[in-house]
Amino acid sequence: MRELRIRVLIGVFVVAGILSWAGARLWNSIGTLPGVPLAAPIVLALIAVVLLATALSIRSRLKAQRERRPGAKGVDPLMAARAVVFGQASALVAALVAGMYGGTGVFLLELLDLPTRRDQAFYAGFSVLAGIAVIAAALFLERVCKLPEDDDQDHPGAEPAA
Repeated sequence: MRELRIRVLIGVFVVAGILSWAGARLWNSIGTLPGVPLAAPIVLALIAVVLLATALSIRSRLKAQRERRPGAKGVDPLMAARAVVFGQASALVAALVAGMYGGTGVFLLELLDLPTRRDQAFYAGFSVLAGIAVIAAALFLERVCKLPEDDDQDHPGAEPAA
C-alpha cells in the first residue's frame, strides 16, 4: 500500500479551491449561489474524531503488544489495513471538500456585509479547518499503522533479494 503524499493532497485542495471559487463567481452572476451547509464542518470534525480514536486505539494496542502485557489484544493486520485505507480515502475526500469550501469561502469574503453570506463564510472557514483535521488524523493513523522497515539486507549473512 502506498503512503499518502502531502503534495497530492495540496494539489487536490488547490485545484478544488480554484474551481470552486470560479464556480461561485459564475453562480453568483446568475444570482443563485448555493449556501454552505452548517453540517459540513460538523461531519468533517466527526470523521476526524473517528480517525483519531482509531489511531489512538491501534497505537495503544500495539504498545501493549510490544511490552508483552498480559491479556494484551493484538492488532489484526487486515483491520489495520482497512483503517489505513479508510484514512487515506477520508484524507483525499477531505482535501477535495476543504478546497471546495475554501474557494467558496474566499469568494464569500467579498460579500461579508450580508449576514447570511457572513454566516456561510464562517461555515466555509470551519469546514476548511475540519478538513485539515481529517487530513492530519489520517496521516497520524497511517504513521501508527506503518510497518517497520525491512532491515534484512543490513544483517550479515542475509540473502540478497531476487
